[in-house]
Amino acid sequence: MQQTLPESSPKIAVLRQFLRFAGAGAIGTVVQYVILIILVQLTWAEAVAASFIGFVCGALVNYFLSHRYVFSSNLPHREAVFKFFTVAVVGLGINTMIMVAGVQMLNLHYLLVQVIATGLVLLWNFAGNKSWTFREKGR
Repeated sequence: MQQTLPESSPKIAVLRQFLRFAGAGAIGTVVQYVILIILVQLTWAEAVAASFIGFVCGALVNYFLSHRYVFSSNLPHREAVFKFFTVAVVGLGINTMIMVAGVQMLNLHYLLVQVIATGLVLLWNFAGNKSWTFREKGR
């Protein structure tokens, strides 16, 4: 016997919000990967540095999409942006450590390592932004 959750279930609401966050994140990730690939392939930049630059650009895109569309936040930007980028900086640290370990220590292809890093950072960023950055006051 299969149980179904009602449409208004908090679990369904969080799942929908995560999917919106992942969709917004996909747009930011495309920005990150385009910058990463351009810098590595066309300028011969080092992969870890290129990933860092791409990550920062993608985070800017993600902030505006998350503030407006994912969390429908009423927080003023001066309050939300600091928290968002604090979460993003931790995510950047996670991303960079994974890139260093995978590319420089394990000698794996940079795009494979970046895909793994992206998945782990997605989970961190959603949890951090939902529970801290865009948390509704009183909750």
